[in-house]
Amino acid sequence: MRLTQWTDYTLRVLMYCAATEGRDHPVTISEVAESYSISRSHLTKIVQELAAQGLLETTRGRGGGMRLMKPAHEINVGAVVRATETDFHLVECFDPLSNQCRLSSHCRLQGILGEAMQSFFTVLDRVTLADLLAQPSATATVALPRSLRQVPGLPDLV
Repeated sequence: MRLTQWTDYTLRVLMYCAATEGRDHPVTISEVAESYSISRSHLTKIVQELAAQGLLETTRGRGGGMRLMKPAHEINVGAVVRATETDFHLVECFDPLSNQCRLSSHCRLQGILGEAMQSFFTVLDRVTLADLLAQPSATATVALPRSLRQVPGLPDLV
């Protein structure tokens, strides 16, 4: 399974905003776009969707930008992924309307992949946006791989 670019960018925007919580001025789309080398127009659509979902507060005009509407520790990563991904049919047989597989009645693949997907979300449901930014500690609920601890493109934690 691979997350869509939309979900990837959504998580990046939220992480960037969380990393700048407490800053005097809000985050701008241009700032995030430049930091991640992402299209400004694409990010604008994502920010509009995040605002509609109640995750970002946006302000237009000079001095405007975006901020998290909730504290980072209240934003669940599993919920964000569920809200942004559109297709959880890992294989054809996951969709009973389009399933043409002749092995479906004798195959255990669907059940095994379904269990794997559930495990994927079980992990994501234990993680908040704050967990993605926090320095690892002995009491962390989810151990992040070393490669995820330093996130290029994020501003320094304030």
